Amino acid sequence: MLRPLLAAAVLVLSAAPATAEVVARTADSFTLRYAVGAEVAPEDIGPSLTDLPKWWDSAHTYSGSAANLSLDLTPGGCWCEKLADGTEFDHGRTVSVAPDGFVFSAPFGPLRGKTTKAELTVTWPGANRGWTPTWTMVVEGPGTGAMADGVDAVMGAGYQRWLHYLESAEAPSV
Repeated sequence: MLRPLLAAAVLVLSAAPATAEVVARTADSFTLRYAVGAEVAPEDIGPSLTDLPKWWDSAHTYSGSAANLSLDLTPGGCWCEKLADGTEFDHGRTVSVAPDGFVFSAPFGPLRGKTTKAELTVTWPGANRGWTPTWTMVVEGPGTGAMADGVDAVMGAGYQRWLHYLESAEAPSV
């Protein structure tokens, strides 16, 4: 009796999508990872990322509006926010672009000025449209380990909003 229940539990757990998690944490660093298998085309990943106004949460902007965000996916390109008065915020920079991923220097929000490294890597391992869009964020800097849960909450919600947009081409509901 126990063996069939155990086998069923293993099957259910292995079929469940991967979830967001704090992969590692020390007093001065943390690593976050978000990965969910999805029916997406790899060529849609870059364009969906650059469409920040459609999926980024306006509550996590300086201006209160995701419509003011832009992302340039060329190396050195800016993950920026422009306010009505002309003020511009540089939230991050595109570090590298490869056929299978993007790397951003991304000291978003409260990480700005507190990190020696804040790197967001976006990859999509898989094949035949059974891809796993993945975000991995590595943060290093004095005392940053204490920020892991807060950053995880914001980035995890951002990943979920982006994944919804990537899969459906519809903006997530607020």
